Amino acid sequence: MDQFSNLTLEIFTKLEHQWLSNHTISSKKTRVLSIDGGGGGGGIVPAGAALMHLEHHIQLKTGNPDARIIDYFDIIAGTGTGALLAVMLNADDGTGNGRPLFTAKQAVSFLEENLTKIYKVKKNGFFRRKTRVSGESMENVMKKALTRGVDGKVLTLSDTCKPMIVPCYDLNTHAPFVFSRADAVENASFEFELWKICRATASDPSVLKPFEMTSVDGKTLCNAIDGGLVMNNPTAAVVTHVLHNKRDFPLVNGVEDLLVLSLGNGNGNGLVRKVVDKNGYCDSRFVFGVVCDGVSETVDQMMGNAFCWNHMDYVRIQANSCLKGGVGPTMEEVLTERGVESLPFGGKRLLTETNGQRIENFVQRLVASGTSTTSLPPSPCKPPAVSQLVNGR
Repeated sequence: MDQFSNLTLEIFTKLEHQWLSNHTISSKKTRVLSIDGGGGGGGIVPAGAALMHLEHHIQLKTGNPDARIIDYFDIIAGTGTGALLAVMLNADDGTGNGRPLFTAKQAVSFLEENLTKIYKVKKNGFFRRKTRVSGESMENVMKKALTRGVDGKVLTLSDTCKPMIVPCYDLNTHAPFVFSRADAVENASFEFELWKICRATASDPSVLKPFEMTSVDGKTLCNAIDGGLVMNNPTAAVVTHVLHNKRDFPLVNGVEDLLVLSLGNGNGNGLVRKVVDKNGYCDSRFVFGVVCDGVSETVDQMMGNAFCWNHMDYVRIQANSCLKGGVGPTMEEVLTERGVESLPFGGKRLLTETNGQRIENFVQRLVASGTSTTSLPPSPCKPPAVSQLVNGR
């Protein structure tokens, strides 16, 4: 009997040790980066300033000039112009080492230099005074940027260093459509070319035509307009994705296991010159900006509530008061502006720290937790392939 008791004790001791080991491993938080759309103005300055500051301080803290943002995050999400940044930071360079195609500075510089081509205004003639943007010009710029020089490959959703989600709105189903690397890796029907994803999520319907696109295998159709209408701030979407994606994130059980950095892209109406037309109606671009701002603020408040017991694990960087007569903030102004934090169940608080200081403090936590793994263990909780749904969805 004593021998049986000793054996039982030994078994339970080993099980307890194994549980404690797993608990220690799971205490490492999953790092999430989310980038807002630029609203009606198509701006990238606020998020661009934050990203360059983030990568610079990661390099300073690690002493590694080759360190990249994607090395320290487990998943990235973006909407609209925020998605253009997210895609460029996450696109794999094809060397086989899981390195991104662009640094933060290169991605931001490229978009700044080409923003007038990405949102190229079409000549409408004398009597057609409404602003219209050339979708073809955007497509050409982003396709060239996301075609790899090493092998000439037009990059797809699975050609990324880390998991990623990007939303748009599908006019065929009258519902949001979320491009997800997790789905693309499992099923070719959810594999899309990256330049098409950029065109889809940045298709401001007030100035651009909807973008009809198909998956690589031609089985999934999407008639896309700007994701900002429903998910201008994709933080809630990416957090939900992580919480329910047990294949890629098996150790995440709740928001207490997450470390989230959410980057705003300024006021959606900051660069809209005319609010009301000559007949007294609100300008369509102004309405689009209102929708984007409303979505972003609502999600920020939701995240503030979700992280109310561990608010240091959710950091929101936004340019709140730098607009001057329709002129957007400079990058320096974004970083020197005092940060604002959403309070649980309503309201905001002006912080003593600047946006730049908040990013620097966040970097310390990122670096302390080490680099992110590029591949995570599979989980039996999710089947190996996504089943086909009606109409290829």
